[in-house]
Amino acid sequence: MRAQNPTALPDLPDLYEPLVLFYERGGEFLRDNVGGLDLTGVSFRLGTPQGKLRTPGFETLGGTVLDALDAEGRISYCTAAGNRGPLMRRRVVRGEIHDEVFGRDLRWEPTDRLRETEAGAEDARLIPLDELAAAELIGAAVDRASR
Repeated sequence: MRAQNPTALPDLPDLYEPLVLFYERGGEFLRDNVGGLDLTGVSFRLGTPQGKLRTPGFETLGGTVLDALDAEGRISYCTAAGNRGPLMRRRVVRGEIHDEVFGRDLRWEPTDRLRETEAGAEDARLIPLDELAAAELIGAAVDRASR
């Protein structure tokens, strides 16, 4: 349709690119019984096309961001209150804890800033983040590094 009348259609992104990228990276998903989509730990509720128009898109699909999110183990993210601190994560792989901070070189480095308990995290004024919020912070760091 765009080839027949280029002015009639806006310059839309490739409809299937996110799905192709997802499968190329070895992704898998499940549909639950209440209409949600579970991306092996991150759940989304499917919406309507009208709702999607009102919701800002998730733009952080670049390889650097996805590489930073892909990791083995059970992962939790956090940052300092007000997003003023670095992005940190705790990975638990077969019972072994790996605490890491996302550095200026856009890589995860070991850190000792995370506390062993939730009470310790509250004392350090760390707030938990979900994977989407962590992706946004990583994407912002990638944007700053590319300038």
